[in-house]
Amino acid sequence: MVAVVFMILGSFNFGVHFIAMRKRNLMLYLQDVEVRTFLLVVCFFVLLYTGFLYSSHTYQGIGQSLEYSLFEVTSIITSTGFGITDFTLWPLFMPALLIFISFIGGCGGSTAGGIKVMRVLLLAKQGMHELFVLLHPKAIRPVRVGNQILNEHVIQAIWGFFSAYILVFIILTLGMLLTGLDQVTAFSAVATCMNNLGPGLGEVSANFAGVSDAAKLVGVLAMLMGRLEVFTLLVLLMPEFWRN
Repeated sequence: MVAVVFMILGSFNFGVHFIAMRKRNLMLYLQDVEVRTFLLVVCFFVLLYTGFLYSSHTYQGIGQSLEYSLFEVTSIITSTGFGITDFTLWPLFMPALLIFISFIGGCGGSTAGGIKVMRVLLLAKQGMHELFVLLHPKAIRPVRVGNQILNEHVIQAIWGFFSAYILVFIILTLGMLLTGLDQVTAFSAVATCMNNLGPGLGEVSANFAGVSDAAKLVGVLAMLMGRLEVFTLLVLLMPEFWRN
């Protein structure tokens, strides 16, 4: 439980930590939109996994199901990579869903990997905004985060990052497949590397010792892409960067 607390704290924006400590007001954490969203996402998936683990009789009792789901969900979404059980043995879709959860990651300006909560939140808000515009084409309703109205430049930057992230993910997954890995292993290997997670599925459920050197090199590139958030490496491929 101590580890869970500090995994969550490490996934908060460190700017929020600074302001909360400086003003000595813990309520500032809950006043931050990104932190609130992150905590709600964690609680939702913990409750979801607790229910499935309990109903499938994977563990004895609701208490043990809550313990394992709380630790594993927190570890995965914060890209800490710790484990107290082999989640790849969980039934149904639960192992695969954990890999998808890792794409969310923690808050911006934190130690966590992934796309980051704020970007996912803005993508969801923009998606809902487009649905609203389709139903009410003459309405004017800007995209808001809290009380702040987002300008078009920020929205375009978010979509640009998401598009580049997905494109790089697809290319690296195809690269993993070229090394001879099966589809599940290739998908989870790139996901765990780009999200700086650790555990995966298939042949990389425990570690990458059993995959080929070529697959390890693809994993190295994926880890760099994920930690440097794609654009930092992609800009090195632009001729204009070297000319200027």
